[in-house]
Amino acid sequence: MTISAERKEEVIKEHAREAGDTGSPEVQVAILTERINNLTDHFKAHHKDNHSRRGLLMMVNKRRSLLDYLKKKDATRYSDLIAKLGLRK
Repeated sequence: MTISAERKEEVIKEHAREAGDTGSPEVQVAILTERINNLTDHFKAHHKDNHSRRGLLMMVNKRRSLLDYLKKKDATRYSDLIAKLGLRK
């Protein structure tokens, strides 16, 4: 359900704006998206796991808040990020 340290480093390197960047909204959204996708796969086998479902909902809300912030601050970075992650159709 959690992502490995190696996978997290790959996600950070892929979405970082500069070297050593781990706190930008792009990196945070990318990490949350990876964790959300892992939990979504988990629920296909464990559909009654409501405790983890609560965590999933909190992660989705946090990602939504970060995306709203990014959209308000810089719309081009927002549109680039959602295209890169495939969040919207």
